[in-house]
Amino acid sequence: MSHYQRIACLSTESVEVLYALGAEEYIAGISGFTVRPPRAREEKIKISGFSSAKLDRILAVKPDLAIGFSNLQADICADLAKAGVEVHLFNQRSVAGILRMIAVLAAMVQREQAGRDLIERLQAQIDSVRGRAAQWKRKPVIYFEEWNDPLMSGIGWAAEIIEIAGGVDAFPELSVHQSAKERIIADPALVVARAPDIIIGSWCGKKFQPESLKSRPGWDAIPALKNNMLFEIKSPDVLSPGPAVITEGLRQISDMVARWQTTQEQA
Repeated sequence: MSHYQRIACLSTESVEVLYALGAEEYIAGISGFTVRPPRAREEKIKISGFSSAKLDRILAVKPDLAIGFSNLQADICADLAKAGVEVHLFNQRSVAGILRMIAVLAAMVQREQAGRDLIERLQAQIDSVRGRAAQWKRKPVIYFEEWNDPLMSGIGWAAEIIEIAGGVDAFPELSVHQSAKERIIADPALVVARAPDIIIGSWCGKKFQPESLKSRPGWDAIPALKNNMLFEIKSPDVLSPGPAVITEGLRQISDMVARWQTTQEQA
């Protein structure tokens, strides 16, 4: 029996984990941005957005615990605490942080063994991708674009899985910053100067348009555009720091690097 019977999940990754642990029965409400598993959107009441929420909608499901993520939900969590709801605000920003979040959440619903099993499976996938990358001698420079106007480089865990997959993050000095504003690339020419071999677009909440990159001044000189190494990763697969970062995002980047390696062998 879980310590908590009615959990309000204010972000998608906590829903993903609770379902993976077999503890979905304790979820009283979910974020409207939830995508995993797909059936959660049919089975659970949507009670919030992400950075915005109406307190009464959350309180209406009578939660005995609310789970949030990051500073962007700090005010929502503070309001819930003032209303008498117990709150846990996660702030995982790395692959290790994602695994730690799973362990903590598993303990909260007394699914410790299921949590260990899930972490073990995810770690096996990480090790498999590292092993695949170890066979390659060259590492492609990868530019991860999280937004297009203004240009914004990828968040920390995206840079980390690029490294695990055998790539080199094009903007390591930016990926260390949590704030999106601190990851803005002021001059698009800076991307040209980094000469990325692969470009990954994951525009949060909208479809990546690779053709639009070709119209950016000077970008036709970038190896990724010359060799058609432009890819999209859907934002739910990589920008929500839950298991999907490993099961989907990491897997896709590994395949991109493998494809690039093949083109190098043929060149």
